[in-house]
Amino acid sequence: MPANTIMSSVTHEDIWKAVLGEMELSVSRAHFSTWFKNTTVIARDQNSMTVSVPNGFVKEWLENKFNRQILTSIHKLSNEIREVKYVIGLPKPEPLRQDISKIIIEKEFQEQTTADQSQEIDKITHLNKKYSFDSFIVGSSNEFTFACSQAVAASPGKHYNPLFLYGGVGLGKTHLIQSIGNQVLRDWPDKKVLYTTGEKLTATIVESIRNRTIEDIKTLYSRLDLLIIDDIQYIAGKDKTQEIVFTIFNELHNRNKQVVCTSDRPPKAIPAIEERLQSRLEGGMLAEINMPDFETRLAILKSKAVEKTSQLSDEVLSYIATHIQKNVRELEGALNRVVALSQIYNRIPDLKEVKNILNAYLAIPYRKTSPQVILKTVADFYSVASADLTKRSRKKEIVKPRQVAMYLLREEIKLSFPEIGQKLGGRDHSTVIHACEKIRREEGVDEPLKNELVMIRQRIYDSFDR
Repeated sequence: MPANTIMSSVTHEDIWKAVLGEMELSVSRAHFSTWFKNTTVIARDQNSMTVSVPNGFVKEWLENKFNRQILTSIHKLSNEIREVKYVIGLPKPEPLRQDISKIIIEKEFQEQTTADQSQEIDKITHLNKKYSFDSFIVGSSNEFTFACSQAVAASPGKHYNPLFLYGGVGLGKTHLIQSIGNQVLRDWPDKKVLYTTGEKLTATIVESIRNRTIEDIKTLYSRLDLLIIDDIQYIAGKDKTQEIVFTIFNELHNRNKQVVCTSDRPPKAIPAIEERLQSRLEGGMLAEINMPDFETRLAILKSKAVEKTSQLSDEVLSYIATHIQKNVRELEGALNRVVALSQIYNRIPDLKEVKNILNAYLAIPYRKTSPQVILKTVADFYSVASADLTKRSRKKEIVKPRQVAMYLLREEIKLSFPEIGQKLGGRDHSTVIHACEKIRREEGVDEPLKNELVMIRQRIYDSFDR
């Protein structure tokens, strides 16, 4: 069916839904949430589409950073739309060539949707009500972590305190720890529970120091029954924040109150973290959550397909589960893309069509990453400056990241040994060969290094704007 025919038979909401589906697969989670999540298409004429955005900041970024990508996505469906207009809130009806009553209804629906979303987040605990143990898909990669989380929820402060979950991006850590919080509140409504992130906690502490209210903050946190900190690795290198967090942890531990944390790596692998805080984090239960196996990925897809009332065949779901392996987030993104386009065409796509839909996405990582991204990611992971990787330093804390960078430049984007040497300060190709062989050999026997490489690779492709 010609693209223009399809375009004329669907609403502008359908078109934008397909665009969002593709954007969710094409940009990082953080960027999608920041620039696309709260956008709504409100009108279309023959050659343009008008999109409502929440503020001027988002408007500027979509116009300057993403407009070309958005138009490219639209043109896959139709060449009729030549322009996308971005407006803040409800625009004037005259230029939109659309019935004003329809615009008002759509605006009210948007506001209600935003309100419904905000209602999912508890204003006191900051927990998202949608997370529960019942909706978590358990498989061999996460069954131990799941069991530990349930045990903590059943008896907070008595078992596995603190509980420290670690693993790569998009594997379900946030789902589990928020499920703990929600379950505790269901069983004990009077308990004081708080969910926060390493970044938010750091910002709160910095602000309280500035306002001279740090003692109030310490008292507030120390009186909790359950403190949940997501991505605690963000406090690394922040000495004052670590000092206060340690004080809070001690107070909670002395009162037999539960602490739950997550990180992308185990405590020993978090750089620039105080030894006493590391020891406290390791004093309870460490539980790793790994990348889901095929059976788990397939179960997740089937569950999500039911939620979306989609009737995709087992063959299609198996194809997605086979080819999307990194994490649950990308798995859901691929499914969303297929479902969105099936709605556009108003029929269930077959395997051939799904392959075409996902083909470009599956090829993205190797096409898009670059030496600069790899070097910066490695440097950030080991908390060193990117420039240090190119210097002649023989310090242990520099040598290892440099060798890892060489190895990944070779493995991920197939640079030649001389090219890698040139990227890293003009080093001889024999030095590069030695580094690559060393890391490759140690990867097979050194479990911590193996985990580090997995997490670095995930960061390269999860944080990079494709």
